[in-house]
Amino acid sequence: MVAAKPKVSYEECRRKRLEENKKRMEALNLPQLSQSLRNSCSPNSTPMKQSKPRTVEKRVVVVRRSGRVANKPAPVYREVVIDRVAVPRRIYRRRDPLNLVYASAEAREYAIEKAEELQSTLGPHYPTLVKAMLPSHVSGGFWLGLPVHFCKTSLPKNDGVITLVDEDGEEFPTIYLARKTGLSGGWKGFSVAHELTDGDAVVFQLIKPTTMKVYIIRVNGFDKSEEP
Repeated sequence: MVAAKPKVSYEECRRKRLEENKKRMEALNLPQLSQSLRNSCSPNSTPMKQSKPRTVEKRVVVVRRSGRVANKPAPVYREVVIDRVAVPRRIYRRRDPLNLVYASAEAREYAIEKAEELQSTLGPHYPTLVKAMLPSHVSGGFWLGLPVHFCKTSLPKNDGVITLVDEDGEEFPTIYLARKTGLSGGWKGFSVAHELTDGDAVVFQLIKPTTMKVYIIRVNGFDKSEEP
């Protein structure tokens, strides 16, 4: 019968393992190596040399240029102010669109007939057109659209200033927009100054490439007693 081996406690096994590890470390000379590393990191060790601050030397370098322009003066870049089409501002009494009097169909037709009669007396030497005023022409946005055919055949191809000359010879510069075929800035001043209202008929006569003589036929000149 085989006798049972006595059980070894955990503490005894741990102690034996620590002793074995210690003997292995001593055999490898690890304690001396650890002590030498500790001494090299101590404050008494020789400090590292501090590097001197680096100085940057500045030099003027000539920019390489093409042989074609090497002998020419260097270009100077500066702001270029672009002239925009503008008209002098005038101050006019503000017109309330709510107080606008709308013309009747009969009165509007009467003004157009009178304007066409006046147009026929101007002769064919200068291009002319008759434009009946609508609320958008004399209030609110104050935009005056012109017939496309008249603009393409008689007016400039690009945006610019077109001067309107009334029957008293007073001039009113306006902004002409070629792509939109109409008068924008400045037309409000002309309309307010001449108190144009809905139904008035205006005759435009192009007397110069950018100047139009303007004749106004008032819609309030219509008299119902003249109807047949």
